[in-house]
Amino acid sequence: ILSRHRGRFFKPCPAGQTRGNVRNACCNYFIVNFASNCHMECSYCYLQTYLTFPHMVIYANIEDLFSELKDAISTRPSELLRIGTGELADSLALDPLTGYAALLVDFFSEFDRAFLELKTKSDCVDGILGLNHRGRTVVSWSISPPFVQRSNEHKTASIEARLDAAERCVHAGYPVAFHMDPLIHYESWRTDYATLIDGIYARIPAASIAWISLGSLRMTASQQEHMRRRFPGSFLPRGELVACEDGKLRYFHPIRVSMFRYVIERIREVDPRASIYTCMESSNTWRKVFGEPPPSEKELGDSLVQMIL
Repeated sequence: ILSRHRGRFFKPCPAGQTRGNVRNACCNYFIVNFASNCHMECSYCYLQTYLTFPHMVIYANIEDLFSELKDAISTRPSELLRIGTGELADSLALDPLTGYAALLVDFFSEFDRAFLELKTKSDCVDGILGLNHRGRTVVSWSISPPFVQRSNEHKTASIEARLDAAERCVHAGYPVAFHMDPLIHYESWRTDYATLIDGIYARIPAASIAWISLGSLRMTASQQEHMRRRFPGSFLPRGELVACEDGKLRYFHPIRVSMFRYVIERIREVDPRASIYTCMESSNTWRKVFGEPPPSEKELGDSLVQMIL
């Protein structure tokens, strides 16, 4: 559906919102929703219960989007801004039809302190490869071990295809990033995540990787039931999940912490300077994982941007 968006395009990432007595360690991220819904059928996707309509919606009033972005950037002249489009839709999966990404890349190339992140599980990068992006766009991939992709990311590009696309973007001068989110706990997870990390760094130079984020599997109780109905073959909603203070179900805290620590250790072995952060996790989890309190939102966000300046 092509529609006019009548709300705000630009807003802070909801990951930083306080829920109950819990505030997540956040990275000062902002989002722009150019579309709503996704056709990729990942069994763990929160959009299944967050959105209440079955259609793909693309917002056609792009002039309003750019006007709002320009106002937001101009009112923060001294800030380093990271702005992503991947909250309610994949940033690139429909780009062969819409051409939206090239317009966004061109727009952000005009600014020195505002940076775009295009987050995808596709390999649809042809439309952005020949652009003069000035390094102001980071192309990122949500990425999982191939076993998880094949069993739970049903209509996404293969992990090999995503890495092929990332290589092409690096050759076009883009910084790239990776989001290992959600981390999935199963019998061979250690071996599979180690192999995934080795595979990334075998293809992508460490100097081209702007950041890597980590998040654990999480869902609401209603989403868990929805997953069981829609994807009866998935093992994810049958895991040992417990209710956390923000109302979401996650793995037991010691399991989450051990997974984060293991993945970070493996990344550090091949890239000691990697910029790594956790997403949608509490300050307490950050302390357990990194051994120190989380930086402020601004400090963390600025440190990530510094990796690509």
